[in-house]
Amino acid sequence: MAKAKTSELRLSSEAFASGDPIPARYTADGENVSPPLSWSGVPAGSKSLVLACEDPDAPRGTWIHWVVYDIPASVSALPEGVPPRETLATGGTHGKNDFGRLAYGGPAPPSGTHRYFFRLEALDRMISLPAGASLAQVRRAAEGHVLARGELMGTYSRR
Repeated sequence: MAKAKTSELRLSSEAFASGDPIPARYTADGENVSPPLSWSGVPAGSKSLVLACEDPDAPRGTWIHWVVYDIPASVSALPEGVPPRETLATGGTHGKNDFGRLAYGGPAPPSGTHRYFFRLEALDRMISLPAGASLAQVRRAAEGHVLARGELMGTYSRR
């Protein structure tokens, strides 16, 4: 049986456009709060969403800045400054980032300009892992259940 085609989600932020620099407010050099994000195109049959922010330019391999899963499919945005709690007010569960926290951890590149990919996936199921799961655990649980994907990339370099 052929696998169904994955559709595309539209992920954006009012704080920066795709490919543009992330404002310092949303970095470790600023207030280190998560940027506002919104999306559309969640397909029918979606049960939950997974959001991750990754830096593939980190010196020791991809660095995970944020993991949120089991966001209800009915949610179409996250506000600026999502609090560092196990669960989100809108619904959803924080996973553990590579800083060891259940929270957003903003860009803090040691040198050069890094790319930060905010990736959103719509799933046909809930992940149902406890708070603090790693992105690897979340992706394993989501395997074969992704209905749609979207991406927003911002850059950051320290002065």
